[in-house]
Amino acid sequence: MPEAPIPQPHTPLYRNFFLWTGLIATIAYRAIIVVEYVEGPWVKIMWYVGTIGFILYFAHRYQVTEVRSALIRNRQLQDKINRSNLSTDDQQALAYILGTLRSSKERWTYVTIFVSSGLALLAGAYLDLVR
Repeated sequence: MPEAPIPQPHTPLYRNFFLWTGLIATIAYRAIIVVEYVEGPWVKIMWYVGTIGFILYFAHRYQVTEVRSALIRNRQLQDKINRSNLSTDDQQALAYILGTLRSSKERWTYVTIFVSSGLALLAGAYLDLVR
């Protein structure tokens, strides 16, 4: 049976898009406390920018985590490390890295933030349109 194909890394432009999306979303949420004292629509703008940014960013992070986990599982990398000629310490170090990548609960954090941001976005848009 052939091994699972190795995914190719995304381009720097693609990775930078999500880096900046996450940073801008984070800054926008933090800016709400300041722009709250400025007249105009700035609080809503910052909230929408932050919420949409978090939806994009955490959906991307979830996808990256899933690809890594599938690669480790499908290519049986943990078993291969255990059968390798690496030193025991190196085997344990790599087994730890791969094991924590596969079992990490970060994907649930990403799902929670993605879903709660999506629900908040829908609620906020609905309330803005109704009022």
